[in-house]
Amino acid sequence: MIRFLKVKNLTIATFWLFLLFAASSSLYAESPAVEKQKIEALIKQVSDLKEAKFIRNGSTYEVSSALRLLHGKWDANAAEIKTARDFIDKIASVSGTSGKPYLIRFKDGREITSREYLLAELQKLEP
Repeated sequence: MIRFLKVKNLTIATFWLFLLFAASSSLYAESPAVEKQKIEALIKQVSDLKEAKFIRNGSTYEVSSALRLLHGKWDANAAEIKTARDFIDKIASVSGTSGKPYLIRFKDGREITSREYLLAELQKLEP
């Protein structure tokens, strides 16, 4: 009888582990697509900043140049970018050559780091 209870408990435990694994696997399978959508939405937010200037390594750029940079860095580092936060931290925040932060200068002259801006935009996208 004790042996039967142990086997039954093991079977129940195995069943619950299987359900947990299946649930986490399906969430993981959706995650890359959801994260890609978030990254694309962040890039769209940058593209909507028509009157802003982007500062990289002390030089000022238009929106179109900033977009090319973001797309190019994302393409080159796609294997390392699993989440929107990875994108912000590894691609869209600092220069890989100088280590200086990227800045966004708005029409009114106010400046903000791209990291700060993108994190605020990401918060709007996440529930």
